[in-house]
Amino acid sequence: MNREAIVGCILGTAVGDALGLPYEGISPQRSPKLLGPPDRYRFFFRRGMISDDTEHTCMVAQSLIDANGDVAGFTRSFSRRLRWWILALPAGVGKATARSGIKLWLGANPQRAGVFSAGNGPAMRAAIFGAALDDVSLMLDLVRASSRLTHCDPKAEYGAIAAALAAKHSRDQESVDANLWLDKVVVAVGDGGAELIDLLRQAIRSLDAGETTTAFAESLGLDRGVTGYTYHTVPVAIHAWLSHPNDFRRAVTRIIECGGDADTTAAIVGGIVGAGVRREGIPTEWLDGIWEWPRSVPWMQRLGATLADSLDDVGLVKSPTVNPIAVLLRNLLFLFVVLFHGFRRLAPPYGQ
Repeated sequence: MNREAIVGCILGTAVGDALGLPYEGISPQRSPKLLGPPDRYRFFFRRGMISDDTEHTCMVAQSLIDANGDVAGFTRSFSRRLRWWILALPAGVGKATARSGIKLWLGANPQRAGVFSAGNGPAMRAAIFGAALDDVSLMLDLVRASSRLTHCDPKAEYGAIAAALAAKHSRDQESVDANLWLDKVVVAVGDGGAELIDLLRQAIRSLDAGETTTAFAESLGLDRGVTGYTYHTVPVAIHAWLSHPNDFRRAVTRIIECGGDADTTAAIVGGIVGAGVRREGIPTEWLDGIWEWPRSVPWMQRLGATLADSLDDVGLVKSPTVNPIAVLLRNLLFLFVVLFHGFRRLAPPYGQ
């Protein structure tokens, strides 16, 4: 049922994001020495907090509720939410997203607010589309609208499409078929996505050869960590999903062990796998360990259930909201913890 898949996707995104956040920007060689294995939260007194990956996923879900299947309505709602999100001083926001948010405040048309970037911002918020929507054509239109609002490089859009279709496949198929999923991606991205398709085929060949996700990342030259370039992020995330499609714990920890943009890669993998395993397949201690307000775990569950109701035409449904003052106060605390981690990284132990 889509309700369970939607909730699993949102919570899976949040857990992956929170687990990967302390490891962001650290090489796979140094992270075990500095932080230890990614088997528990290491961000704030053994608790986890979410970042922009989960916040964008939540804003997408809210905008889907507001839009009621209308692509233009979704764009308006998401652009409005993005403007106010930028104003709440989020820490670690990507350059392309920040620039597009500023352009929106300056009066830019949402369809022209995106900057030419192939960053992984659109991919980090794409899984929820696949978890929620049955109509593939509508889903693709919405993914494109979401992508172009912040990133106008087609590569960012193609990466987001691959992630959304992965979440849909994870939701729909008890046994994941990599080639069946890839066939759908080929059709969706067309000739323009040929480079991404080649990379995804490499991921499947690596999987067939029994390679680990870390080894596959190294074969792409990412031995110092997965970058925020979507043609690095998405193929490695897909490899982690296909390696452990029904094992949330392994899929997420393996992608974090690759280093680099670990919160985003883990959020993408968490959302895709979460859509398949549902809430029950996400480790309870990881759900209980998220320390968040006002976007708490119960709030995210309510958001997912409300989105499912809106798609099922259960009367007039209103999107759950968050108190903007609460968000600002939370973001100030979050920034303090991020700065602490930044200073901690200046000290030993050092990696290779």
